[in-house]
Amino acid sequence: MTSMADTDTTAETAAGPVPGFLAVPDGTGPWPGVVVIHEAFGLTDDIRAITRRFTAAGYLGFAPDLLAGGNRIACLVRVARSMSSGTGAPAEQILGVRDWLAQRSDCTGRVGIAGFCLGGGFAIVLANRGFQASAAQYGRLPKNLQAAVAGSCPLVASYGGRDRTLSGAADTLAGALDQAGVRHDVKEYPDAGHSFMNNSQAPWWAKPFSTGMHAGYVDTAAQDAWDRILAMFADTLQEPA
Repeated sequence: MTSMADTDTTAETAAGPVPGFLAVPDGTGPWPGVVVIHEAFGLTDDIRAITRRFTAAGYLGFAPDLLAGGNRIACLVRVARSMSSGTGAPAEQILGVRDWLAQRSDCTGRVGIAGFCLGGGFAIVLANRGFQASAAQYGRLPKNLQAAVAGSCPLVASYGGRDRTLSGAADTLAGALDQAGVRHDVKEYPDAGHSFMNNSQAPWWAKPFSTGMHAGYVDTAAQDAWDRILAMFADTLQEPA
């Protein structure tokens, strides 16, 4: 199928309609898909740019807006709870978007998940729920980590060593994946903090929660993380369906 222009659209899923941003590669498909899960700030221009970066590498990308509709803070609380447990409407929306992408005529049927901060937690807790690859960037570990990684797809994860809110998370995740026998690439960047791959500016209400994160874009760490993500995805998602 010939590509279309990038667009804000709605994915019709078993969990109901999910608004978001669709980015389609140039040329002729089908392509593997990637579900891109946003930070706590929602579907920002930065997340759209990240989705386009996956598209430039040959992936059909969709970034759902999990905070659409209703009170934003209430939505964020609901989404954070779902991220921690892997259950609830937001988790079901993500899985519904995965199925919607996989069933499109311009998708090969192989779909990965990539998440940042809040989305990184989803990329861990949902990695054993039908995705073929997962990329978790500075994601919080779920309540029951060992159960979450049992049967997980290959997972690449990146953390910042200066992010005190996730101190030790990289080692803990790598250990759990080792124990579960899951193929993985987990790396901590000592000179980076939280959100080192994102260019989003924290809204005023988020600043009180950022103490100890040392958040901010770090070019060298971000580029290395992107190289690792795309290498893992090329080796998994680009396989024949």
